[in-house]
Amino acid sequence: MPTCLLIRHGRTASNASGTLAGWTEGVALDDTGRRQASDLALRLRGLPIRVVVSSPLQRCVETAEIVVSALGDVAVETDERLGECRYGSWTGGLLSDLATRPLWRTVQDQPSAARFPDGEQFAGESIAEMQARALQAVREIDARVGADHGPQALWALVSHGDVIKSILADAAGAHLDHFQRFLAGPASLSVVTYTDRRPFMVRVNDGGAGLSCLIPPAPLLAGDATVGGGAGCDTDSLDAGSTNAGSTD
Repeated sequence: MPTCLLIRHGRTASNASGTLAGWTEGVALDDTGRRQASDLALRLRGLPIRVVVSSPLQRCVETAEIVVSALGDVAVETDERLGECRYGSWTGGLLSDLATRPLWRTVQDQPSAARFPDGEQFAGESIAEMQARALQAVREIDARVGADHGPQALWALVSHGDVIKSILADAAGAHLDHFQRFLAGPASLSVVTYTDRRPFMVRVNDGGAGLSCLIPPAPLLAGDATVGGGAGCDTDSLDAGSTNAGSTD
């Protein structure tokens, strides 16, 4: 079966400021995010990637377009099922404030039971609903790529931290309640090969960076994952001796 490259979008200003962007329009890559996407594009250059499918949100489309610039004759498709989790009334909130709400503990400790409340501007959904639509998209696209390009084909998916983490949890055979154990940093690469019997996890959260990324960030709450995926490792600031603070989708 084909091999799927799961790419998270590069960093945005919302990531850097600790704001949960969700489905807010106009959230673009910042300078660091564009550099991250360009670095990834260089790493992917020469790979025979046949199809690139992106979340329709701007930060993912921008990342996908930078990636395909290194691939030759490949167009970017979009699929709404790969869009960010619908955070509802949490959209636009600061993670430092959201971490004080009772729902935060459910998101951390039992995400399969977590549903984000509807807001006036943005609808909410459950994390389980997010995973279900993402997995449906991945399986359908993977089957199409196999039919069109053969069982050894490579294809890429560009999406968001929580979406990618939920796909990786499924590939690992883990319950959704364990999806917070996975990480997907900005412009990171994870790789899954789907077969008729089981998925194989080839690579997870590969940012192609040095070991300075292991300098621990300052968590919002000890042991908690960042809703949305976090800002990841800013290699420029880490090389200067600072640590990175967790952020968002």
